[in-house]
Amino acid sequence: MNKHNTIEQNRAVNSLSHFAAGAVLNTTGGTVTNGAVTDANALSAEMKTFYDKTLITLAGANLIHEQFGQKRPIPRNGGKTIEFRKFSKLPKALTAITEGVTPNGSKLNVSAVTCTVDQYGDYVEQTDMLELTAVDNTIVEATKELASQAGLTLDTVVRNELVGGTNVMYAPKVVGNTETEIASRADITSACRLRVKDVFKAAAELKAVNAPKIDGYYAAVIHPYVAYDLMQDAKEQWIGIQKYADPEKLLKGEIGTLGGVRFVESTEAKVYGPAVISDGKSRLTVKTTLSEAGTSVTVKEVLTAGTYSGAKKIPVYVNGVANNITAIANNGTYSTLTLESSVSVANGTAGNIICGKGGGKDGSAVFCTLFLGENAYGVTDVEGGGLEHIVKQRGYGNDPLNQRSSVGWKATKVAKRLVEEYMIRVESGSEFSGTAESN
Repeated sequence: MNKHNTIEQNRAVNSLSHFAAGAVLNTTGGTVTNGAVTDANALSAEMKTFYDKTLITLAGANLIHEQFGQKRPIPRNGGKTIEFRKFSKLPKALTAITEGVTPNGSKLNVSAVTCTVDQYGDYVEQTDMLELTAVDNTIVEATKELASQAGLTLDTVVRNELVGGTNVMYAPKVVGNTETEIASRADITSACRLRVKDVFKAAAELKAVNAPKIDGYYAAVIHPYVAYDLMQDAKEQWIGIQKYADPEKLLKGEIGTLGGVRFVESTEAKVYGPAVISDGKSRLTVKTTLSEAGTSVTVKEVLTAGTYSGAKKIPVYVNGVANNITAIANNGTYSTLTLESSVSVANGTAGNIICGKGGGKDGSAVFCTLFLGENAYGVTDVEGGGLEHIVKQRGYGNDPLNQRSSVGWKATKVAKRLVEEYMIRVESGSEFSGTAESN
């Protein structure tokens, strides 16, 4: 989040605090003070807009992934389908023109990409006693929390669409001077870190298909852990935002440039971690070395006992080898796993990792860095009805004793990949792969 955004959010919160003290919105357009409607027409159109803008300003700080997409307004009275249009490039005109003869010319080939919008939302209900006795202004605090939730929700909708792209590169495994190519996500380890070389390669791939740049640069959405690894490798090649000639024109979350790519940082950059096995644990450690190959393995963690059969089997990697847990026994200070397939002594050695599937076979979390050109994808706009702030007064609906009020949000959102060639997902490990979880 850049400094300008932070200042604007503080102003919005301070202004909202001033307005909301002792009052909530009336659905008819008035205010309610001490439980009574003071003026049904007192809430001006400007104040309604301000409330909406406040939520959008606060939520907008989290909308990192959507900032590079084509934006389309929410269709009004036009159904739930929205259309993005893309134009194919014209071929080279290599046929010489005959003097005095008009050539045939070309036609633009326009294709439409349609998708269906969905609604998302949530609300917080408050009691009259909470409003009367709380030290903090609960409407203001609820709005801030809901705005953060709205921003993260809508950002995740866009992110999940983008990481489904067909163009993917895997950072190679580098140990000393030995570099090994990686062919799948499951083979990624903490030694597969994003390097300067990989950034230049991704940028070259975009240039090779003539992906248009965004204000002269390509953009990349990167996780803080991966940004740390990359900056260690880049050293003086990395240009931090403090060195920008015009630091006022920053992208949301921008941290610097490298190789013609502007990097924006987000904790919501996709992380594929090992799936949860039991009791919130995604990685287990073998406690006792197997004396001979078998299907019973003890682990250090204390897990809830259970039997898992059929579709309930828990898929795992045992020291990098695929297997399934069919039962868990709780032994008080450790647990015993029953596995579907026999485990060798080497794989059942004390200290080895048993992890859920989803990331690397060894339990490493895998991080996605998205490299993007202009018009690679489209999104519906947050403005113009895309995000709505909803405040209900006490007494609204089935509330005969004016005991409940609520603050909430509702949004209509969709994202769509438009040109697969204009985006590349680079999957890598990190120094932090051993502890990071899925997001």
